[in-house]
Amino acid sequence: RMDYKLLLLTYKALNGLAPMYLSSLLTRYNPPRFLRSQNSGLLVVPRIAKSTKGGRAFSHLAPKLWNSLPDSVRGSDTLTQFKCRLKTYLFSKAY
Repeated sequence: RMDYKLLLLTYKALNGLAPMYLSSLLTRYNPPRFLRSQNSGLLVVPRIAKSTKGGRAFSHLAPKLWNSLPDSVRGSDTLTQFKCRLKTYLFSKAY
C-alpha cells in the first residue's frame, strides 16, 4: 500500500500533477551518450550517506521504486491507466 501511494505521487510529480516542491526532488536520468535505455523514463537515485537515515526519504525511495517498475507501467499515458497497470503489477508481485 505504501509503494502504491509513493509511486502514484511520483507519477503525478513527473507529469505536473503534484506540487512543484515534489517535482524538484526528482531528476530524470540522462546518460552522457546514446543508450537504448535513454527513453525508458528512469530516474536518478541519489546516494545517501547512511542506510539508516535518508533511505526512506521521498527523494531516494521514489526513484528507486520507479526504476523497478516495468516499462509498460512507467510509460502509461494517463493517470487512470497508470493506476490500473500499477495495481496489476503490485498484485502480481505480491501473489
